[in-house]
Amino acid sequence: MNIGDRVRLLHGKEEGIVRKISSGGRIEVEIEDGFIIPAMKSEAVVISEVERAYFGDNESNEVKAETPAPLSAPKDQGLYLAFVPINDQNLSLYLINDSKQEYLAHASEVFGPNHRTLLAERIKPGIAKKFDDRLLKEMDQWPAFLLRFIPIQNQLEKAIPPFERQLKIKPTQFFKHLSKAPFLGKSAYLFHLEQTTKELDIQALNYELDALRPKPEEQRIQRPNRSIDLHIEELVENHQSLSNSEKLRIQLEVFERKLDQAIQTGMDEITFIHGIGNGVLRKEIHKRLSQLGNINYFQDTQKDKWGFGATLVRIS
Repeated sequence: MNIGDRVRLLHGKEEGIVRKISSGGRIEVEIEDGFIIPAMKSEAVVISEVERAYFGDNESNEVKAETPAPLSAPKDQGLYLAFVPINDQNLSLYLINDSKQEYLAHASEVFGPNHRTLLAERIKPGIAKKFDDRLLKEMDQWPAFLLRFIPIQNQLEKAIPPFERQLKIKPTQFFKHLSKAPFLGKSAYLFHLEQTTKELDIQALNYELDALRPKPEEQRIQRPNRSIDLHIEELVENHQSLSNSEKLRIQLEVFERKLDQAIQTGMDEITFIHGIGNGVLRKEIHKRLSQLGNINYFQDTQKDKWGFGATLVRIS
């Protein structure tokens, strides 16, 4: 099973595309309308080419790209950042390569002097790659996007310089960019990332990426503490500038990472302190735990200390 495979869940009716595979045997599957659900790898089965041949394309899903099949061949119109509406509140972000050139692409969010990577991989011609989601109502709080591109040239030809483009989305201009997204066949808010005169500083990029690579001692799986505090102020220093969706994303990333570490290091239980608040984080954690096969049970814990603000997880 690989990222991009279409799978069916054995204990449910859902089908979708594998978007993430964790080292703990857990996967994330994107189902209809762009929703992501977690599952154990053992609970999913790849829909094979044999099934496709027998039932036809509607029941199949051998996926050759990260998105639905292109409507046309690359027309060399360049690169695009696309915001595709899922509903009236949510948007999915895609990087679209409507060109004949393959690129190494790096997309990040800019928080003053700090960056957070959203995407770093090869983007082939004719690909529309989903890499993030956003809430429309939080547009004013979106950080700037920094997109960097290094062309991959396999033949002896004139060198194409790498370049970068930084975008700060302005609500007054955003809705004027509605168009049909290449290769998706959907309406989207489309921003053309034309090559500018600002060339990419490769040395600076290498230094930045090298700082993100785990050191050998960091690659060993470490057993987490038995109690993990998911309050955003415990996870991020400058959390005041983050939107609610960004805070939730960071909290869930820490939850999943610590749960994976607990499973892989043989822990029998772990407690996540999520607070009470509006209950969104607790609800999302409980939803994800309920879909995992190697969890004996989970429950609210230590009400005398945290009320309903903590969840005890028993690992099988």
